[in-house]
Amino acid sequence: MRAAFIEELGPPGAIRVGEVPDPVPGPGDVLVDVEYSAANHVDTFVRSGAWRTPVEFPFVIGRDLVGTVVSAGPSAPGFSPGDRVWSLSMGYGGRQGACARRAAVPADRLYHLPRGAAPEDAAALAHPAATAHLALFVHGRMRPGETVVVVGAGGNVGGALVSLAAGAGARVVAVASARDADHVRALGAAAAVDYRAPDAAERTARACGGGADLYIDAAGRNDLERAMALLARRGRAVLLAGMATRPVLPAGPLYLMDRTVTGFAISQATVPELAEAARHVGGLAADGRLRPRRREVLPLAEAAEVHRRLEAGEGAGVRFVLRTDGDAGRAR
Repeated sequence: MRAAFIEELGPPGAIRVGEVPDPVPGPGDVLVDVEYSAANHVDTFVRSGAWRTPVEFPFVIGRDLVGTVVSAGPSAPGFSPGDRVWSLSMGYGGRQGACARRAAVPADRLYHLPRGAAPEDAAALAHPAATAHLALFVHGRMRPGETVVVVGAGGNVGGALVSLAAGAGARVVAVASARDADHVRALGAAAAVDYRAPDAAERTARACGGGADLYIDAAGRNDLERAMALLARRGRAVLLAGMATRPVLPAGPLYLMDRTVTGFAISQATVPELAEAARHVGGLAADGRLRPRRREVLPLAEAAEVHRRLEAGEGAGVRFVLRTDGDAGRAR
């Protein structure tokens, strides 16, 4: 079958597009005809070796997919040929990836695509919106009525954070560029702060009023001194990006006010956590309440170029989706 794959860890140029053996599903797997697969920053970490995870060469890249069931193993109940499905956890942990014409997906990592969810949008939303769900509700323990600060609110994960938090009853203070102010307000932010403003910290503090209950940094700046200054008593800071940052941890303000700092990566999420994230995100996508800000649908042959663009910083606010069953690309 045709796939985007690597035969060794390396730069984007290591990606090849060509023929690899068809997947051989096990009894607990579902064989899926893949239509779309998104490209994520974490895919570049796996491909380059920056994040070590078991891979078997030739290794098909990519973790998110939308497609149609071909067959289901005897230990994969609930799926039938022709079912529309999606997944967001292939391509790491010893599993081959999704940038291929077909994939053998463990049944517990595969979900029915809700009726009404556009397949391109579902592929684009899978990783950033599931990350946002986990950050808010699993690691951030967000409750309705709380004040949530989102740093990097104009990006893919940041926008999903704003939308999901506001939709769940939080008051959201979005920190983003000035050009993103209208966008984050449209997503539900109560206040938008330009991170480049000289008094950005003061503006954010004023917008929080009595302090932030939850502070999530989707931009990878990880300024913990600023976070501690914003958090209320028993406030929580969640870090999910910025692998190379080494911030100063203000221990005094942290423990004197019962505050916490939590780091997480979606790749460490449990199977039940991923399933709940997919249920939530899929429902919002089907209802039209969650959509990618911008997506580009490109042919599979562009896989290496897409990885290059991601590493060059061209993925801010746009989701790259690879079409695996044809070469027609389009943008929205």
